[in-house]
Amino acid sequence: MFYSRKIVLTYIVLAVVASTARAALTLTEAERIALADDPAIGALQARSRALRDAAVADGQLPDPQLKTGIYNLPLDTFEFDKESSTQWRLGLVQSFPRGKSLHYKKRQTEWMATAEQANAEAGTRQVIRDVRTRFLELYYQVRAEQIVTETRELFAQLVDITQAHYATGRVSQQDVLRASLELSRLDDRTTRIRNEADKGRAVLTKWIGNAASLPIDAQLPELPAPPAREEIETALPEHPVIRVETAKLEASNQDIRIAREQYKPGWSAGLEYRKRFGNDPNGDDRADMMAAMVTMDLPLFPKNRQDKRLSASVQQGDALQLTRDDKLRELKQMLDTDYANWQRLGERSALYASQLLKESIANAQASLNAYQSGVTEFTTLMRARITDLDVRLDDLRIRVDRTKAQASLLYLAGEDQ
Repeated sequence: MFYSRKIVLTYIVLAVVASTARAALTLTEAERIALADDPAIGALQARSRALRDAAVADGQLPDPQLKTGIYNLPLDTFEFDKESSTQWRLGLVQSFPRGKSLHYKKRQTEWMATAEQANAEAGTRQVIRDVRTRFLELYYQVRAEQIVTETRELFAQLVDITQAHYATGRVSQQDVLRASLELSRLDDRTTRIRNEADKGRAVLTKWIGNAASLPIDAQLPELPAPPAREEIETALPEHPVIRVETAKLEASNQDIRIAREQYKPGWSAGLEYRKRFGNDPNGDDRADMMAAMVTMDLPLFPKNRQDKRLSASVQQGDALQLTRDDKLRELKQMLDTDYANWQRLGERSALYASQLLKESIANAQASLNAYQSGVTEFTTLMRARITDLDVRLDDLRIRVDRTKAQASLLYLAGEDQ
């Protein structure tokens, strides 16, 4: 009985631990969830597939037309065989659009499908970049709260030390109040950090849903190293954002070609069978007839139709070319900014790791020793402790911001998924 109770108790403890210990959310998992559940990317891919199907249809000839009817039916008797000209006609007509309009229309729709596919790729890159940026910011807030909490424990100890010194008359009441004030300010900072963390989780919910409420992994995410700046700049014309504009420009070029084809005549061909009723004067059945017809457009006055359409198409193409150039300039400006930021933050991070963190810790400890020995004032001790906290938070901020800049560079350069 004793052992059975022990086993049951063990299972209960394990169940409680399993229910309370939730796995930490990593950046890799957040990216996976975001890409799997993003409806915008799925919509763009579906639109691309739809346009590719539409392109096949756009390249086909119009459906032939079936014509039928009774001609020359006398209204006085409504008799089919009274007049020799009364006929029942059955015809088939096929239209042929002007020039190579169908070919260019098909190519235009294909380029529109390419633009939507590039839009989906650009959306994938943007989702990954945004999720990384938001996740890293949330990581900063969570880790900053831990740093402030650790510092608060030290300040709480200082409050106890100051109160003990005040009881023996070694310090003034102002030192006790100052220690309590700094402790309250740390509590306020913790509240503000938690507020930012809550907002960060709310933003992440857009991409990863309820997974945003999971604990954040304690390790700063490591991203792939970005290529050299020159390599990224060379590849910018192949960035999905630019390929979208390139595809739109190519679609516009097809529209220009379609407009030029409108100066050519369109035509249609038809074939009719004509059934005649009644008999000839000699008593023989009236012979049936057939007719073949060709109809042709005559674009004789193009000034206000073809000329204007061609001019509008050319100007639209010029506008799309300028838009593409502007987008490329924006990406180059982003590259210059992010690469410089990434490099300089790397230099600062190295400086913090090699000097500032060690020096701030040593300064805080020396100030505490001096204060306990009565060599320095409480204000100097507080300043040293606050400086140490600020240095630790600055080091965290620099490392997180550098990783953000790295995420932006990977957005520009692309990476294997």
